[in-house]
Amino acid sequence: MAGHPKDALETAVLALEQIARHEKECSRKWGDAHTELKIIRHQLGLHASRWERLAWMVIGTMTAGVIAVIAQSIKW
Repeated sequence: MAGHPKDALETAVLALEQIARHEKECSRKWGDAHTELKIIRHQLGLHASRWERLAWMVIGTMTAGVIAVIAQSIKW
């Protein structure tokens, strides 16, 4: 039993070292993931802007077409 507390202390120190390594690795991975998410968010913003411009162009073209058809159908 004399060696038991020493073994427990060594086991605890080893466990704390493993936890510290794990926390360091998780922190690094989270940093990488966070950076990737920022890049994806920026790219999505650019794509959304392009799609919005396209949608307005389609709406404008359709509106002009409808106005042209109505204008031709009206007899002055």
